[in-house]
Amino acid sequence: QVQLVESGGGLVQAGGSLRLSCAASGRTFSLYGMGWFRQAPGKEREFVAAISWRGDSTFYADSVKGRFTVSRDNAKNMYLQMNSLKPEDTAVYYCAQRSGAYYRGSDYYTQSDYTYWGQGTQVTVSS
Repeated sequence: QVQLVESGGGLVQAGGSLRLSCAASGRTFSLYGMGWFRQAPGKEREFVAAISWRGDSTFYADSVKGRFTVSRDNAKNMYLQMNSLKPEDTAVYYCAQRSGAYYRGSDYYTQSDYTYWGQGTQVTVSS
């Protein structure tokens, strides 16, 4: 059984930084692409960033490109470094694991391609 646990959320002023972590357990972490999504109050959940199973490809939403960086390690962790935060980045952030191993495509944006989800961590950016 796969379990994903996010941490690192909190309250930060605009322009500040936060680093989110996602700890995975269960199936072989290194075989699966991983993604970050977020949901702001009253809005649909949206794609933020993703990283391939090898860690050699990353993908970002236009709204965070140049400010956020996704990474992963050889243990069972994925990270999201968030810099130059804006009030519109306020949301619950979720990590997710893709359904299929060894995915070599570039479509990391579709939520239905992710089988496992964490419980989310709140990020609040004050102006």
